[in-house]
Amino acid sequence: MTQRVKKLLELLQKREFRNCRISKDLNITRQTEQMNKIERDIIRLSVMLENETPLIFEGERIGFNRTLYEIPYYIDENGNRSGLGFGNFTPDYANVISKGFDQILDEIRQKLEGCSDGQAEFLKAAEHAVQSVLKFAVQYKEEAKKKNNTELYEALSQIPHKGAQTFYQACVFMKLIIFTLRCNANAHITLGRFDQYMYPYYLKDIQLGVTNDEILESIEEFFISINMDTDLYPGVQQGDNGQSMVLGGCDKEGNDVFNTLSGLCMQASLELNLIDPKINLRVSKKTPFQLFELGTQLTKKGLGFPQYCNDDVVIPGLVKLGYDYEDAVNYTVAACWEFIVPSCGADIPNIITMNFPMVVNDTLHNFILECDTFEQFMEKVSHEVRAECDRLIESSFWQISLSPYASLFIDGCLEKAMDLSQNAAKYNNSGCHGAGISNAADALAAVKKLVFKDKTLGKLELLDALNSNFEGLEDLRHSLLSCPKMGNNDDYVDQIACKLMDVFANYLNGKKNNRGGVFRAGTGSAMEYILSAKKVSATADGRKAYEPYGSSFSPALTTNLNGPLSVIQSFTKYDMRNIINGGPLTIEIHDTTFRNDEGITKVAQLVKAFIELGGHQLQLNSINRERLLDAQKHPDKYPNLIVRVWGWSGYFNELDLPYQEHVIKRTEFSL
Repeated sequence: MTQRVKKLLELLQKREFRNCRISKDLNITRQTEQMNKIERDIIRLSVMLENETPLIFEGERIGFNRTLYEIPYYIDENGNRSGLGFGNFTPDYANVISKGFDQILDEIRQKLEGCSDGQAEFLKAAEHAVQSVLKFAVQYKEEAKKKNNTELYEALSQIPHKGAQTFYQACVFMKLIIFTLRCNANAHITLGRFDQYMYPYYLKDIQLGVTNDEILESIEEFFISINMDTDLYPGVQQGDNGQSMVLGGCDKEGNDVFNTLSGLCMQASLELNLIDPKINLRVSKKTPFQLFELGTQLTKKGLGFPQYCNDDVVIPGLVKLGYDYEDAVNYTVAACWEFIVPSCGADIPNIITMNFPMVVNDTLHNFILECDTFEQFMEKVSHEVRAECDRLIESSFWQISLSPYASLFIDGCLEKAMDLSQNAAKYNNSGCHGAGISNAADALAAVKKLVFKDKTLGKLELLDALNSNFEGLEDLRHSLLSCPKMGNNDDYVDQIACKLMDVFANYLNGKKNNRGGVFRAGTGSAMEYILSAKKVSATADGRKAYEPYGSSFSPALTTNLNGPLSVIQSFTKYDMRNIINGGPLTIEIHDTTFRNDEGITKVAQLVKAFIELGGHQLQLNSINRERLLDAQKHPDKYPNLIVRVWGWSGYFNELDLPYQEHVIKRTEFSL
C-alpha cells in the first residue's frame, strides 16, 4: 500500500469528509408538472448533476464524490413521491468504457433517423441524459485543473467523451458511471466480473511497462473511492448498497479465468479491509486448492467475504431456467447473492418471498386435526405452498420505472430504441426468496416424530402450546427443540427440507411474469429472516413467537449443531440446480481458528468440500462473540468492525439492534 493510498484510507475511515455534504430540498414537481414520466426522469438527473459540486480530495485520482444528501424528486398525479428507479443489475461497463459517450451519442442519432415517435421520445431522453453527464464531467475536469491534479485532468480529457485507453482511465470512467447511475435514482449498482472486462486494460498497461504495483495502487484507489458514499446508498441498513464484485469462474470452454488482475483485486481487499466491494469468488471442482486458501485469508480479515458461488451448479441451473449457455456462463450476482447475467439482463431477483414457516404454521392450525398420517399432512403443506406461490405471483405484477439513462447500459435497449421498462432486455425474469426453510423443515420433523410417529404429543396439545407461546410449557418446548434439526446431517429432517424445496421450485420455476419473463425459486431471505419472522407466531420447531429465522439457507438459531461439516452435508442434499435464484448457506467460524496455517487449511478444505458436495453458494463469517458484545457496549472502540449481515457486509455499529443480535446468536464453530 502506497503512502498516498494510506492517506486516502485514513481520510475514509475518519469519515470527516462527510462534513462537506449539504442538504437541499430538490422538489421538481412544479418544474416538471407538464412533462410525461420519461421527461421527468431525465430532468431529475440533470437537476441532480447541476446541483452537485465537484469534490476532489487531496491526493486522490478518481473523483466523483457525492456532495448532496438527497436526490431530486417530484410528486406525481396520484400524490406519490417519485422513488428509486431500476436497480440490482450489472451494467454493461465494457461497452460504454471502451466506446466513450461520443460514440454512444452517434449511435443514438443514427437510430433517430426514421424511427417511430415512441422510439424518438426514448432516444431523445437518452441523448439528453448523456449530454448532462458529459457537462458534469467537464466541471470535474476543470476542478482537477484548478487543483493541479494532472492525472485526473488528463484522464478526463480522454474520458468520458472517448473510450478509456489505460487501466486507470477505465477505473475513473467506471466510477463516473456508478456515480451518475446513483444520481439517476438507480439503486444497488453491482460491479460484476471486474477482472474480466477490465483485463484488456490491464494487459495493455503491462505491455506499455506499467507495473503490477502501479495497477494495484489504481485498484485500491478505486476501492476506496466506491466506499466514500456508502452511507448515502439506499438499502435496508447501511452497507446494503449492492457493490458486489465477482472474480474468477470459467469461460464458455470451461477454462478457469482467474487471472493476475483477479489476484490483485483480492490483494487490494486484503490490504484495505473495507466493506466494498463485496467479493464473490466463482469456483468449481476444478478450482486449485490455493484459491480456496487465498479466499480463506480474506475471510480471516473478518470482512464476511468472499462469498463462494459454484459454477458446476449455477451455470446448468440458469440454463435450466431458460438462459442461453453463453449468458449463463457469464453470470454474476446481484446486490447480495441472487444469480443474474450482466449486460443483457433486467431481472428483478428479489420481488417476492416465500415465508415457509408461515405456510407450515397456517397449515398446522387449519388442517392438522383432519390428518391421520404425516403423509396426509405433508400433502396439505404441499398444497398450501403451491397456493402461496399463486398468491405471491398475483401480487408481484408490477412495472419497473422508466430509465432511459440506465437503459444505455443494458444490451438490447438502444438497439431496439426502447426503455428497459418496456422489457427491451433479453432477460426480464423475477426471483422469489425462500425464507426460513430450515425452521419450516424442523417444525415438520417435530410434528412427524412427536405427533404421528411416537404419538407422545396430541394435536390439540400442540396447538394449545403454540397459541400460548409455550407459556408454562418449557418441557414440551424442550421436546420440540430436541427433535431432529436441519444442519446435523440427519435425513429424518433433511429429506423433509428437500421435499419442501422440490414442491416450491417445481411449481414456481418457469411460471410467467408480466414482463415477458419467468419466475425463479431461491433459498435466500435477505432481511426477511427478521421481517417475515415478525409475522409468525410460535412454531413447532420450538421457536417462540416472532423470533427470527435462520439467515437465508442456514440452520435455525435454536439448533444445537454437531459441527460445520454436518451443516454442509445437510445443506447440500437437495439438487440446488433446481432452485437457483440464489441464497447462501452462512457459517460462523470463531476467529481463533484462523490464527495459524493449519486453521487456514481446514477452513479452505471445508469450502472445497461444500463445492464438491454440490452446494451452490457459501459465505463464512469470522466471528468473536465477546468482541461483538463489547462493541455493543462500547461502539466508539470499534468504528470499523465488519460483519456479514445477510448477503452483504457492513459496519457492526451501523446496524439496527435486531441485526446485531442475530449475528451474535448464530452458532460459532472452531475447527
